[in-house]
Amino acid sequence: MKKLSRYISSVIFASISLVLIVLLGFDAIAAIIDEMDNLQQHYDFVAALWFVLYSIPANVFDLLPFAALVGCLAGLGALANNSELVVIRSAGVSTNRVVWMVMRPAIMIMVAGMLISEYVAPYSESIAQSERAIALRQSENVVSREGLWHREGNQFMHFSVVQPNGVLYGVTIYSFDEKRRLLNTLYAERAIYQRDHWLLEDVLESRPKDDQIESETVSSKQWWTDVSPKLLNLLVLDPVNLSISGLWQYSNYLEGQGLNNGPYRLAFWKKVLQPLSTVTLVLIAISFVFGPLREVTMGYRIFIGVLVGIIFRTAQDMLAPASMVYGFQPIYASLIPIIICLIIGVLLLRKAR
Repeated sequence: MKKLSRYISSVIFASISLVLIVLLGFDAIAAIIDEMDNLQQHYDFVAALWFVLYSIPANVFDLLPFAALVGCLAGLGALANNSELVVIRSAGVSTNRVVWMVMRPAIMIMVAGMLISEYVAPYSESIAQSERAIALRQSENVVSREGLWHREGNQFMHFSVVQPNGVLYGVTIYSFDEKRRLLNTLYAERAIYQRDHWLLEDVLESRPKDDQIESETVSSKQWWTDVSPKLLNLLVLDPVNLSISGLWQYSNYLEGQGLNNGPYRLAFWKKVLQPLSTVTLVLIAISFVFGPLREVTMGYRIFIGVLVGIIFRTAQDMLAPASMVYGFQPIYASLIPIIICLIIGVLLLRKAR
């Protein structure tokens, strides 16, 4: 039985891994094509290629459920086409035992993906974004949409480049009073974090006074704020690229500032429930192979897997904005498609027994 378990697990592991590699390859090619429009003097093809490579770990966790679904359909389908599943069932191996043999490699890959998403992807993505921003900032054609905006109380801040080592470039701070009137504007060429404060370099500070603008230039200035490098590393990334702990931390920070934290709470629950999504889609794949897709071609199985994955992802993407528009908890946006797929998978599997 151990040999049989290892054999099935190895087939499923290889199938999921192959599908994941193919999906990452397609995603990387599409990303490189998208970056072609941004090529400039200091941001050439090699820099764009490095940007895409640094971004790959962030895509692994996001593609895992889809890869698990298609990989399990392909792996189990190959066993079914070779009549190996029939022999396994005839030998007295229960359906539940086969389900566990298939689930085990999927869970192992999912755990590895979670570790990459939690500890590798945020760091590599922050490097990718900072290196890209520096290269674009050095080009003459850099546009104003590049950079990062942040609000803290009555201060609005813009950072052209945020590096993961606590260095900022192109810092602009707009300070307003309680009546939303501009008090002063501060621009610093660079800012370096000094344990409990920032040291601004090459500072230009301007204040409106009567009908004039008073300006002052200093070589350095201390900036005391609650904005830390760790917080900025969370802010510079899209919610989907943050770790689970980072999403929770920044979501609570936004709530404390009285700002909208909906996208971050939504991304948090989606990542927390991602393992359950993977298990559910694997169960769907198993029920299809034992049920309606038992005697069809491999191409048809993969087509059905892609179709189910697209429907599942579309349902989550549609419920995500609906949760913020209609005010229901973000956890339901991720949980409802999972429950529906789980029910379908269980019913099909029980019917196939």
